[in-house]
Amino acid sequence: MSNRIFCLALGAMLLALSFPAEAQQAKVHRIGLLRPDRPRDASQVLYDVFYQRLRELGWTEGKNIAFEYRWAEGRPERLPELAAELVRIKVDIIVASGVQAALAAKNTTKTIPIVMMGVGIDPVEAGLVESLARPGGNITGFTLLGVETGGKRLEFFKEAIPKVKRVVILYDPANPGNLLEVKEVLPVAARALGLTIQPREVRGTDDFERVFAALSKDRPEGLFVAGGHLMNSDEKRIVGFALKSRLPSTYNRREAVDAGGLMAYSVDRVDHYRRAAIYVDKILKGTKPPDLPVERPTKFEFVINLKTAKQIGVTVPPNVLARADKVLR
Repeated sequence: MSNRIFCLALGAMLLALSFPAEAQQAKVHRIGLLRPDRPRDASQVLYDVFYQRLRELGWTEGKNIAFEYRWAEGRPERLPELAAELVRIKVDIIVASGVQAALAAKNTTKTIPIVMMGVGIDPVEAGLVESLARPGGNITGFTLLGVETGGKRLEFFKEAIPKVKRVVILYDPANPGNLLEVKEVLPVAARALGLTIQPREVRGTDDFERVFAALSKDRPEGLFVAGGHLMNSDEKRIVGFALKSRLPSTYNRREAVDAGGLMAYSVDRVDHYRRAAIYVDKILKGTKPPDLPVERPTKFEFVINLKTAKQIGVTVPPNVLARADKVLR
């Protein structure tokens, strides 16, 4: 009888000791996703990559992680308010897309870890981190080098359309990366290529029709579309105008080419989202943001849509096609 009592007591003790471990395993970490655009504008394929990589690292939605989504719906002035909401509900980490979202998050909390992604300008110059190697504070992540690749994108465009002389630049003046690209990067590249660039401001969705009407009269020879949430959210409309006008166009992301744009040169965003998931995993497992250097992209992709080229009457030189990572036929 005494042995039975001893076994029962031992079992009860072991069961009690197991509760803290079980409670720890059952903790659900909340990840705040802060974006300047609308849900329908985000590429589901890229988010699927992000979620899949998290699952591979042992994180399952509803089991040990949960997502809190905050979308600015194309109104970046709302980002500080949305960042404050994520801080109030005490998320464990904030994933901020774009420089404006990253700045809003950084200015709202000094304690909650922040992973920035989709930042097209130098995050040091933007005031996000102290240096790439040693970010400092509570923020780290990835830069797209979107501004730095603008000159290369213009160079590829000139090679693909050798006769082009005059290129219109569609950009959002409220986007810091767009502004830097238009004011400093593209003029230097254009002079070296013998191109004349004509910047056209688009401050909101309602501006596109006005700009398109002006372009229909002006008849430029090429269209260079800057990045950012405003251009991305109206991407299909821009592509549709370029196709209707038989206007060669270049973009900073693959999705625009899939939608009918002529070409794009950009960071491999699949790799970008996959690496962002790795940083989220490391932080949730205890690594501090200052110990994770800000990473620059290592993979780029050059994509051409030959179907679009034929539709608008453009012949892309064979040597340019040979350099493309992907040709849509």
